[in-house]
Amino acid sequence: MGGLRRLALRARLAMLVAVAVAVAVAICSGASWYLTRDRLYEQLDRTLASSPRPPNGHVGKSLRNCSQTPVLDGRAPFGLIQLVRPDGTPCAVEGVQMLRVDPQDVAVARGEVTEVVHDGTTTDGTRVRVLTRPVVFGPPGGGGPTVASWSVALPLNQVEDPLDTLALLLVAVTAVGVLGAAAIGLVVARAGLRPVDELTGAVEHIARTEDLAVRIPDEGSDELARLGRSFNAMTAALAASRERQQQLIADAGHELRTPLTSLRTNIDLLLRSEETGRELPPGQRHRMLASVKAQMLELSSLVGDLLELARPDEREPAREQVALHETVERAVERARLRGPGLRVEADTTPWYVLGDPGQLERAVVNLLDNAVKFSPPDGTVEVRLKDGELTVRDQGPGIPADELPHVFERFWRSPSARSLPGSGLGLSIVARVVAEAGGRVSLEPADGGGTLARMRLPGGPALD
Repeated sequence: MGGLRRLALRARLAMLVAVAVAVAVAICSGASWYLTRDRLYEQLDRTLASSPRPPNGHVGKSLRNCSQTPVLDGRAPFGLIQLVRPDGTPCAVEGVQMLRVDPQDVAVARGEVTEVVHDGTTTDGTRVRVLTRPVVFGPPGGGGPTVASWSVALPLNQVEDPLDTLALLLVAVTAVGVLGAAAIGLVVARAGLRPVDELTGAVEHIARTEDLAVRIPDEGSDELARLGRSFNAMTAALAASRERQQQLIADAGHELRTPLTSLRTNIDLLLRSEETGRELPPGQRHRMLASVKAQMLELSSLVGDLLELARPDEREPAREQVALHETVERAVERARLRGPGLRVEADTTPWYVLGDPGQLERAVVNLLDNAVKFSPPDGTVEVRLKDGELTVRDQGPGIPADELPHVFERFWRSPSARSLPGSGLGLSIVARVVAEAGGRVSLEPADGGGTLARMRLPGGPALD
């Protein structure tokens, strides 16, 4: 088995085809040989059964003058005839040889068995087919006692010679069939495995060049076509993943550049003031330190968002029961602290969902932060949770219709919001968390101005 595994796949397929054909041909050949043998034996037995019984006078004479010397007088059309006494003594009747007496022949002579057919041998070792019947003397019509049995035999070479010839022919046919099957199997394996060779070449090319644009033909509906389509889908997914990764790196670098530049400028000014001995005015120094702190907070927030987005999609999210109304109430309290001049009105009814508590709270906080950021200083943010749908309405400038399809993309920021703090990752995190919880989220223009955010999560009004 280990040697078979070391062979190439096409060689294994060719070998398996040859073995399968060899077994099938061997079974068919064996069945044909045995069927032919049975028919030949049947025909030979019918020939023996048609042999006439020797005349009574001849039988009586042979029994009285019982001799084991073969007699050839031409009266019997069959190969060999002899009589067997109840004590097992053979008496020659016709033939060039004597038969070796079998216990079955003796049983017929004693009247224990009416007729037997069996294989036997002559005194010189010739194999023969023997038919033994009883010899009965009595009035016409039978009814007398069995006094002996008579055996008629024909040489088995009438059966064995054709069978030997047939066996040689079947062996030759089997050998030719196996060799032909192996050759055809190798050709079929090469043709059938051509797509696999193309796939292997594509994989080796990708491993060598990291070129994910390679595609292999996937026409058809068989298993190899499905394999080709699966491979193409895999490389397309890998290429898209690489593109998203490169885009994430590029966007992250772009977003990090601004706070890092500001931090470097402020720190350079503070260091230069220390090195030259020229102290900055207290107010300016305080503003610079406050700016450094704000930029550090923005960097921390951006790094946290990046870590969240870098979390593998295939990781199984936490699934536990969460009181969404309590999560909304906590997020509302945080929103009030971040917008002290705003009115944040909340109206919630109990709703329980399955999800990650921390991620769900972050999604709700991001929605409210977005509303607080774009609301006027004296505006109102309306928060409602009813029947599993959370709505957050602000009174800000709203979002143009042509920008709505992009609001949940990573690092996307409206041109009018570029001057405001933020990384453009908040809403993309919301979309990801809601999708993992089996819900949906959207933004739309609100009646009377502003933006209305809708977040729908599956669940129920009571604990399960």
